[in-house]
Amino acid sequence: MQKLAIIGGGIIGMTLANYLNLNKFEVTLYDEGVGQATKASAGIISPWLSKRRNKQWYALAKDGAAFFPKLLLDFSLTPDIYQKSGTLIFRPENQLDELWTLAELHRKEAPEIGEISHLSALEAAEKIPLLRPQPALMISGGGRLDGQAYLTHLSNRAKAQGMLIVEQSVRLIKENQLEVGGELKNYDQIVLTPGPHLKQLLSPLGYQVDIRPQKGQLLVFQTDDPHTGQWPVAMLEGEGDLIPFARGKVLIGATHENEQAWDLAPSKIAYSPLLESLAQYLRDPSDFLTHLTDVRVGTRAYTSDFSPFFGAVTDQLLVASGLGSSGLTTGPYIGYLLADFLNNGNKKWSNYQKTLDHYIR
Repeated sequence: MQKLAIIGGGIIGMTLANYLNLNKFEVTLYDEGVGQATKASAGIISPWLSKRRNKQWYALAKDGAAFFPKLLLDFSLTPDIYQKSGTLIFRPENQLDELWTLAELHRKEAPEIGEISHLSALEAAEKIPLLRPQPALMISGGGRLDGQAYLTHLSNRAKAQGMLIVEQSVRLIKENQLEVGGELKNYDQIVLTPGPHLKQLLSPLGYQVDIRPQKGQLLVFQTDDPHTGQWPVAMLEGEGDLIPFARGKVLIGATHENEQAWDLAPSKIAYSPLLESLAQYLRDPSDFLTHLTDVRVGTRAYTSDFSPFFGAVTDQLLVASGLGSSGLTTGPYIGYLLADFLNNGNKKWSNYQKTLDHYIR
């Protein structure tokens, strides 16, 4: 049996761990347990109307969204973790026509988009009673993922299967060797999925990595509406997205803060513009905004071209990072692709990214 270490227990690392063949690998996952972007991510799974011109990124995001029905079955995800909810998109009416045309075009190669509908102001308000009436576009195939609940579920699943999860920082000494608490440990394979920390992990081996950190804050509100689990997600203009879950929980976010990248303290100054933007959409801002119960904070990893990368640096060392703000859509699929490579030797990712030497040198 091969000894394999995963460094980073975010959405890629934890998904990878749960897809690995435990008859082939003895797996240890190391994670400090702080600052994960997944826990502070707004969980809208609806990439089809993105106007990004990067075709490789779109192919990855499209296939990542299409992967969720398999993920749902493989890991028995409950509705409080993931649910196909539909997506409401709020934009000025002239832009809604443009987005409808784009959605119809993309549906030819991505039927999982589902039905595409123009909703009147009253029809949209019926979908999410919190919001004041305004026209919207509805896509039935969109979904929502609670990143924090997903990680908790997969962590429990991995431990139940006998996997070792260690909350401790590590240092990479060689491509197959780690220093853990002053002790050197050798592995047959090491997979680095630590988000923006990849740069400092690889530095001792002489690698330069195109990664920068970005702080994100996700706001958690608690309402007394018993039907929030039946609402679609809503993509608002600006940074704000509205992601409702069952039992009255509503997530709003997330911020994009480059200057305070490693700071994990909640900052009202930073997320106040998010609240101000949200208030324009609410029926009763004074009531809803008083029900803020939590602020989740994490640090995302971005590359210069805003694209993820993943694959083998050497025969014994694999990496994945650079998810940016689309991590909940692309991360699980990247974890699955890496597991398929390790389990079966299948390398099915050339269509999704540039070669690794664009990011790691």
